[in-house]
Amino acid sequence: MKKGIGVLCALAMTVGVVSVKAQDLSKLNDRLMDATGVIEEVMATPDRAIPQSILAGAACVVVIPKYKKGAFVIGAQYGQGVATCRTPRGWSAPVFVQLAGGSFGWQIGGQSTDLVLVAMNQHGLQDMLRNKFKLGADAAASAGPVGRNAQGRTDWKMSAEFLTYSRSKGLFAGIDLDGTVLSQNQDETRTEYGSNVPFEEVLRGQVPAHENARRFVHTIAKYFVVSKNNQD
Repeated sequence: MKKGIGVLCALAMTVGVVSVKAQDLSKLNDRLMDATGVIEEVMATPDRAIPQSILAGAACVVVIPKYKKGAFVIGAQYGQGVATCRTPRGWSAPVFVQLAGGSFGWQIGGQSTDLVLVAMNQHGLQDMLRNKFKLGADAAASAGPVGRNAQGRTDWKMSAEFLTYSRSKGLFAGIDLDGTVLSQNQDETRTEYGSNVPFEEVLRGQVPAHENARRFVHTIAKYFVVSKNNQD
Protein backbone atom coordinates (compact mmCIF):
# COMPACT_ATOMS: atom_id res chain seq x y z
CA MET A 1 0.00 0.00 0.00
CA LYS A 2 2.73 2.43 1.03
CA LYS A 3 4.68 1.53 -2.11
CA GLY A 4 1.63 2.31 -4.25
CA ILE A 5 1.17 5.67 -2.58
CA GLY A 6 4.84 6.46 -3.13
CA VAL A 7 4.55 5.65 -6.83
CA LEU A 8 1.48 7.86 -7.15
CA CYS A 9 3.24 10.74 -5.36
CA ALA A 10 6.29 10.39 -7.62
CA LEU A 11 4.05 10.36 -10.68
CA ALA A 12 2.20 13.44 -9.49
CA MET A 13 5.46 15.26 -8.90
CA THR A 14 6.70 14.31 -12.38
CA VAL A 15 3.49 15.54 -13.99
CA GLY A 16 3.76 18.74 -11.99
CA VAL A 17 7.35 19.37 -13.12
CA VAL A 18 6.43 18.71 -16.76
CA SER A 19 3.46 21.07 -16.46
CA VAL A 20 5.57 23.86 -14.99
CA LYS A 21 8.20 23.42 -17.70
CA ALA A 22 5.52 23.56 -20.38
CA GLN A 23 4.20 26.78 -18.89
CA ASP A 24 7.70 28.26 -18.79
CA LEU A 25 8.31 27.36 -22.44
CA SER A 26 4.96 28.83 -23.41
CA LYS A 27 5.95 32.09 -21.72
CA LEU A 28 9.23 32.17 -23.65
CA ASN A 29 7.41 31.41 -26.90
CA ASP A 30 5.09 34.35 -26.28
CA ARG A 31 8.02 36.66 -25.59
CA LEU A 32 9.79 35.61 -28.77
CA MET A 33 6.61 36.23 -30.75
CA ASP A 34 6.12 39.62 -29.14
CA ALA A 35 9.73 40.59 -29.85
CA THR A 36 9.30 39.56 -33.47
CA GLY A 37 6.16 41.67 -33.72
CA VAL A 38 7.94 44.71 -32.30
CA ILE A 39 10.64 44.62 -35.00
CA GLU A 40 8.12 43.97 -37.78
CA GLU A 41 5.89 46.84 -36.70
CA VAL A 42 8.77 49.28 -36.18
CA MET A 43 10.24 48.55 -39.62
CA ALA A 44 6.86 48.70 -41.38
CA THR A 45 7.15 52.51 -41.57
CA PRO A 46 10.61 53.32 -42.99
CA ASP A 47 10.29 57.07 -42.41
CA ARG A 48 9.99 56.43 -38.67
CA ALA A 49 12.05 53.24 -38.36
CA ILE A 50 15.66 52.48 -37.45
CA PRO A 51 17.88 54.12 -40.12
CA GLN A 52 19.58 52.01 -42.77
CA SER A 53 23.07 52.98 -41.64
CA ILE A 54 22.34 51.70 -38.13
CA LEU A 55 20.80 48.48 -39.39
CA ALA A 56 23.92 47.89 -41.49
CA GLY A 57 26.37 48.36 -38.63
CA ALA A 58 24.54 46.67 -35.77
CA ALA A 59 26.52 44.07 -33.83
CA CYS A 60 23.72 42.95 -31.47
CA VAL A 61 20.02 43.65 -31.00
CA VAL A 62 18.00 43.47 -27.79
CA VAL A 63 14.19 43.60 -27.90
CA ILE A 64 12.15 43.99 -24.73
CA PRO A 65 8.47 43.67 -25.67
CA LYS A 66 5.77 45.82 -24.14
CA TYR A 67 5.33 45.74 -20.42
CA LYS A 68 1.93 44.94 -19.04
CA LYS A 69 -0.08 47.98 -18.01
CA GLY A 70 0.42 48.72 -14.34
CA ALA A 71 3.80 46.97 -14.16
CA PHE A 72 5.62 50.26 -13.64
CA VAL A 73 6.64 51.35 -10.17
CA ILE A 74 8.12 54.81 -9.77
CA GLY A 75 11.88 54.54 -9.44
CA ALA A 76 11.96 50.78 -10.03
CA GLN A 77 11.45 49.60 -13.59
CA TYR A 78 11.83 46.05 -14.84
CA GLY A 79 11.37 44.24 -18.11
CA GLN A 80 12.34 41.01 -19.85
CA GLY A 81 13.36 40.40 -23.43
CA VAL A 82 15.59 38.59 -25.91
CA ALA A 83 18.94 39.35 -27.56
CA THR A 84 20.81 38.17 -30.64
CA CYS A 85 24.23 39.06 -32.12
CA ARG A 86 25.67 39.12 -35.62
CA THR A 87 28.09 36.26 -36.34
CA PRO A 88 30.10 35.27 -39.44
CA ARG A 89 27.30 32.80 -40.21
CA GLY A 90 24.37 35.13 -39.65
CA TRP A 91 22.47 36.12 -36.52
CA SER A 92 22.82 33.99 -33.41
CA ALA A 93 20.20 32.05 -31.54
CA PRO A 94 18.63 34.29 -28.87
CA VAL A 95 19.39 34.53 -25.20
CA PHE A 96 16.97 35.85 -22.61
CA VAL A 97 17.77 39.06 -20.75
CA GLN A 98 16.31 41.43 -18.21
CA LEU A 99 16.52 45.21 -17.89
CA ALA A 100 16.16 46.93 -14.53
CA GLY A 101 16.78 50.38 -13.15
CA GLY A 102 15.31 53.68 -12.14
CA SER A 103 12.51 55.62 -13.75
CA PHE A 104 13.04 55.79 -17.53
CA GLY A 105 11.12 59.04 -17.82
CA TRP A 106 8.61 57.81 -20.38
CA GLN A 107 6.03 55.98 -18.30
CA ILE A 108 2.74 57.78 -17.73
CA GLY A 109 0.13 55.92 -15.74
CA GLY A 110 1.78 52.59 -16.45
CA GLN A 111 1.45 52.78 -20.23
CA SER A 112 2.78 49.90 -22.31
CA THR A 113 6.19 50.44 -23.88
CA ASP A 114 8.52 48.43 -26.14
CA LEU A 115 12.28 48.86 -25.97
CA VAL A 116 14.91 48.16 -28.62
CA LEU A 117 18.64 48.37 -27.89
CA VAL A 118 21.20 48.17 -30.70
CA ALA A 119 24.88 47.45 -30.00
CA MET A 120 26.88 49.36 -32.61
CA ASN A 121 30.46 48.08 -32.27
CA GLN A 122 32.72 45.43 -30.83
CA HIS A 123 32.74 47.14 -27.44
CA GLY A 124 28.96 46.82 -27.35
CA LEU A 125 29.27 43.20 -28.40
CA GLN A 126 31.70 42.45 -25.59
CA ASP A 127 29.35 44.12 -23.11
CA MET A 128 26.58 41.83 -24.32
CA LEU A 129 28.76 38.83 -23.53
CA ARG A 130 29.30 39.88 -19.92
CA ASN A 131 27.08 38.83 -17.06
CA LYS A 132 25.54 42.27 -16.66
CA PHE A 133 26.38 45.92 -17.23
CA LYS A 134 24.97 49.39 -16.65
CA LEU A 135 24.07 51.56 -19.62
CA GLY A 136 25.83 54.90 -19.46
CA ALA A 137 28.46 53.65 -17.04
CA ASP A 138 29.85 50.31 -18.26
CA ALA A 139 28.62 50.92 -21.82
CA ALA A 140 28.08 54.29 -23.49
CA ALA A 141 24.49 54.68 -24.66
CA SER A 142 22.66 57.27 -26.71
CA ALA A 143 19.07 57.82 -27.79
CA GLY A 144 18.99 56.50 -31.34
CA PRO A 145 17.91 58.53 -34.39
CA VAL A 146 14.99 57.39 -36.56
CA GLY A 147 14.15 57.77 -40.23
CA ARG A 148 15.54 56.60 -43.57
CA ASN A 149 19.01 57.84 -42.69
CA ALA A 150 20.90 59.20 -39.71
CA GLN A 151 22.64 62.13 -41.38
CA GLY A 152 21.15 64.61 -38.93
CA ARG A 153 22.79 62.91 -35.97
CA THR A 154 26.49 62.16 -35.86
CA ASP A 155 27.34 61.96 -32.15
CA TRP A 156 26.33 58.31 -31.89
CA LYS A 157 28.93 57.42 -34.51
CA MET A 158 31.64 58.81 -32.30
CA SER A 159 30.83 57.44 -28.87
CA ALA A 160 27.71 55.31 -28.49
CA GLU A 161 28.17 51.61 -27.95
CA PHE A 162 24.41 51.22 -27.69
CA LEU A 163 21.58 53.11 -29.39
CA THR A 164 18.33 52.93 -27.46
CA TYR A 165 14.74 53.25 -28.63
CA SER A 166 11.22 53.10 -27.21
CA ARG A 167 7.86 52.56 -28.84
CA SER A 168 4.71 53.62 -27.05
CA LYS A 169 1.24 54.12 -28.52
CA GLY A 170 2.63 53.92 -32.03
CA LEU A 171 5.42 56.48 -31.49
CA PHE A 172 8.94 55.16 -32.09
CA ALA A 173 11.80 57.37 -30.90
CA GLY A 174 15.19 57.37 -29.22
CA ILE A 175 15.24 57.23 -25.43
CA ASP A 176 17.73 57.78 -22.64
CA LEU A 177 18.20 54.56 -20.64
CA ASP A 178 21.31 55.62 -18.71
CA GLY A 179 21.49 53.95 -15.34
CA THR A 180 19.53 50.85 -16.29
CA VAL A 181 21.19 47.45 -15.92
CA LEU A 182 21.03 44.80 -18.63
CA SER A 183 21.74 41.28 -17.37
CA GLN A 184 21.38 37.65 -18.28
CA ASN A 185 18.25 35.71 -17.41
CA GLN A 186 19.99 32.42 -16.78
CA ASP A 187 16.87 30.55 -15.66
CA GLU A 188 14.98 31.32 -18.86
CA THR A 189 17.96 30.62 -21.10
CA ARG A 190 18.36 27.27 -19.33
CA THR A 191 14.66 26.57 -19.90
CA GLU A 192 15.06 27.30 -23.61
CA TYR A 193 18.19 25.22 -24.17
CA GLY A 194 17.78 22.57 -21.49
CA SER A 195 21.10 23.24 -19.76
CA ASN A 196 23.35 26.01 -18.47
CA VAL A 197 24.64 27.03 -21.89
CA PRO A 198 27.03 30.00 -21.55
CA PHE A 199 25.65 33.22 -23.02
CA GLU A 200 28.87 33.74 -24.92
CA GLU A 201 28.48 30.43 -26.77
CA VAL A 202 24.94 31.27 -27.83
CA LEU A 203 25.67 34.83 -28.95
CA ARG A 204 28.75 33.74 -30.89
CA GLY A 205 26.58 31.39 -32.94
CA GLN A 206 27.85 28.15 -31.44
CA VAL A 207 24.35 27.01 -30.43
CA PRO A 208 21.59 26.52 -33.05
CA ALA A 209 18.30 28.35 -32.67
CA HIS A 210 15.38 26.18 -31.60
CA GLU A 211 12.23 26.04 -33.68
CA ASN A 212 10.38 28.51 -31.47
CA ALA A 213 13.10 31.15 -31.96
CA ARG A 214 13.66 30.88 -35.71
CA ARG A 215 11.07 33.44 -36.73
CA PHE A 216 12.62 36.01 -34.40
CA VAL A 217 16.14 35.35 -35.75
CA HIS A 218 14.90 35.40 -39.35
CA THR A 219 13.10 38.70 -38.76
CA ILE A 220 16.25 40.33 -37.40
CA ALA A 221 18.20 38.93 -40.37
CA LYS A 222 15.57 40.20 -42.81
CA TYR A 223 16.09 43.81 -41.79
CA PHE A 224 19.61 43.98 -40.39
CA VAL A 225 21.38 41.76 -42.94
CA VAL A 226 19.47 42.81 -46.06
CA SER A 227 19.98 46.44 -45.15
CA LYS A 228 23.69 45.78 -44.75
CA ASN A 229 23.80 44.34 -48.26
CA ASN A 230 21.97 47.36 -49.59
CA GLN A 231 24.70 49.54 -48.12
CA ASP A 232 27.52 47.74 -49.97
